[in-house]
Amino acid sequence: MKRLWRASAALLVLTAPAAAGAHDAASPAGLTEECANPALWVVRDSDTTVYLFGTFHAHDGKAHWFDHAVRQAFDGSDELVLETLVPESPAAIDAALARHRARKLVAASPALPAAQPSAGLAGTRQAMTAAKSVGLSVEQGADAVLHRAATAAGKPVLGLESFEFQLAMYDRLPGAAASPARAKPKASPAVIAGQMKQMVGAWNAGDHRTFEGVVSAVQAQSPEAYRILFADRNAAWSEWVTARMKLPGTVFVAVGTGHLVGKDSLQALLAAKGLTSARVH
Repeated sequence: MKRLWRASAALLVLTAPAAAGAHDAASPAGLTEECANPALWVVRDSDTTVYLFGTFHAHDGKAHWFDHAVRQAFDGSDELVLETLVPESPAAIDAALARHRARKLVAASPALPAAQPSAGLAGTRQAMTAAKSVGLSVEQGADAVLHRAATAAGKPVLGLESFEFQLAMYDRLPGAAASPARAKPKASPAVIAGQMKQMVGAWNAGDHRTFEGVVSAVQAQSPEAYRILFADRNAAWSEWVTARMKLPGTVFVAVGTGHLVGKDSLQALLAAKGLTSARVH
């Protein structure tokens, strides 16, 4: 499960979003009449509203989810905030990766060769392959659908983290090489694909318990990975939301569902700062 979450959470990082207009934001290709109700939360004061929407970064496009409460909240928001803004062109992504590799070369020591692939980026590639095998794609994922809709509507789109920050973050994740005695057999693509399909189903149903189980498994198996992927980032994002609440307006914040569950969730950290959130549905 640790490898599953690390990979699925990373899907957006190395994949450019679809160009605006490549798919209709509200009616992706292959859409059926199945309905979905992914979790949506809201934080309000007298002049500010911040929606907290839990995303899954890949989807099969076979369920209506961008409608009703989610669509109403999005349409009523002044801006969209995502985890990161992935460069829009392959050339820009390649340039960012080249800068990242150059920084690794400068920082490398004889004990840690810069050419050694990071566990996080390797997991990303494995997850992307597994996702495609069962009809999931980042272009159909919630982040990309929302980004296209915001662009079409002329809404500003912001990122909580830079693309380069996320590349560096995945490099910091502990891998099997750091603890050979605790290394586990590598999950097969078929197993990962099945787990990802299961998580898409949980996301469609707004089932936060499945995601709580995954995040709890990360913490139990690697407290350091949990800190890097969830606790530290949620703490930083809670500061961002707290600061944003001091300004008027309505903001739609879309981050991975794993950041909105558990004891260190974004909602829990906001509550500790006196900002109460409520689930919309």
